[in-house]
Amino acid sequence: MELVWYLDRATALVAYPTLYLAVLTGILYNADGFGVLHRSARRVHIEVSVLGMLVTLAHAGLGVADTYFVATGQVPQPAYSVGYMLAGVAVGAGGSLLLVVAVLGFLDPRQFDRPWGPAAVHAFAYGGFAFATVHAVAVGTDLASLAFPLVTAGLSFLVYVLLLRLVTDINATGLSTSAQ
Repeated sequence: MELVWYLDRATALVAYPTLYLAVLTGILYNADGFGVLHRSARRVHIEVSVLGMLVTLAHAGLGVADTYFVATGQVPQPAYSVGYMLAGVAVGAGGSLLLVVAVLGFLDPRQFDRPWGPAAVHAFAYGGFAFATVHAVAVGTDLASLAFPLVTAGLSFLVYVLLLRLVTDINATGLSTSAQ
């Protein structure tokens, strides 16, 4: 049972950075103005996203087993209450559900014939990443004093890249429109 906890934590420590890279490469995937970063993102985004999803699913399965062991008293309770732990597990489950919906949206062969296209499907993936972030900070670490600044810096960087991409897209659209 202790092995389940170690595997649960190990998969979490791989899943979150992999999901972070999937989000970062996703932002750059269609950003033509970013040159080598755009080309690199196009080469690795799908593979990184698949890896992130597989590790996340493994973490979810191990997390369910670990939660069961804690809830049934087979292993010691964490340093916080069981209620807090279950709330954190619910947030993680919500994030996993959003990621699964995003993946299923991409696997649907008729996805682009419906009113929801790639942007809507990606919104589910970004929502899943947001839930994963809350889950990681809330129950995923006993190093909160280190995790909070790292997550804040990482999310700030993603927002910066996203805003930079939006500005680049607006400038590219504005320049192409004014050149006509």
